[in-house]
Amino acid sequence: MQLQKNLVTWFEIYVDEMHRAKAFYETVFNCQLIEEKIDDTIEAFRFPGGMPGIGAMGALMKHPLRKPSKDGTIIYFHCKDCEGTSQKAKDNGGEIFRVKTSIGQDGFIAIIGDSEGNVIGLHSFQ
Repeated sequence: MQLQKNLVTWFEIYVDEMHRAKAFYETVFNCQLIEEKIDDTIEAFRFPGGMPGIGAMGALMKHPLRKPSKDGTIIYFHCKDCEGTSQKAKDNGGEIFRVKTSIGQDGFIAIIGDSEGNVIGLHSFQ
């Protein structure tokens, strides 16, 4: 099976407290975020991966003109199991808004809140 190229290539998750947000995402998704130098007004840590690649790249951004929000677009992160990752998020200062829910042949989703007040989605196949 040939993998399909995804249309979305970049996303930004806005934060108020970078140290707290970085710790939350690194712990919940068991990854190491990489500092990204942009300019003196924007603090950024990029999620692991590279372009071009399968899926989208993105970063946590502390930006003077952007704030975390529960409104708007939801970005879904792939994980091994939505239920376990939801609990890990809750244990690290997040919230659970929708527990693991079947979406049929496409697997499962859950909706959680991060440490900064953003809403994000989780997706797993088990």
